[in-house]
Amino acid sequence: MLDRYRKKVEWIFLPVAKKIDIAPNSLTWISFPFALAAGIFFYFSPMSNYFLLIGAIFVAVNGFLDGLDGEIARMSGRASKKGDFIDHALDRYSDVVIIGGIALSDWCDTRIGLVAIVGILLTSYMGTQAQAIGYGREYGGLLGRADRLAILIIAPLIQHFLLFFEIDLSFLEWVMIFFAIVANITAIQRFFKIMKWFEG
Repeated sequence: MLDRYRKKVEWIFLPVAKKIDIAPNSLTWISFPFALAAGIFFYFSPMSNYFLLIGAIFVAVNGFLDGLDGEIARMSGRASKKGDFIDHALDRYSDVVIIGGIALSDWCDTRIGLVAIVGILLTSYMGTQAQAIGYGREYGGLLGRADRLAILIIAPLIQHFLLFFEIDLSFLEWVMIFFAIVANITAIQRFFKIMKWFEG
């Protein structure tokens, strides 16, 4: 849902994009270790709930750099098919390591996490496959990447404060249940939207 507001949040990236001189593809590669670090901290966060805060920060940095690389590519005229491919490939790896860190941790039943990952990958596949057949990149549906990143920044903070106040609830598992259901619904939404295009 948040993906439809991409144009409206460009002002966040614009000042930074104007000031730094770095190749967009390099920035895409730089963003991935932050996703990996987030997944690692989420996995180990049952040992220290402060790891949840660190993981959330790393997710935020990954998301910011992911948006910044596209803005720099557009501003500098360096947008390319290669860059688009690298961006989408690393986004999928980032999704897997971040969600996987939670799915494999003690916060969540691994089976729920697996279904969440499947839904997220299928959602993204529908979007890029639409582009491959000439429909154009499809960002529609209930749960896009921007939505997931926003949730993955906020949810660990909520989990942290629940533990801080000694409330015994795995909020992160409920988030994974939400992803498992809504991500798969989103994939189906995109599928039928593209099927309508074939008929029209």
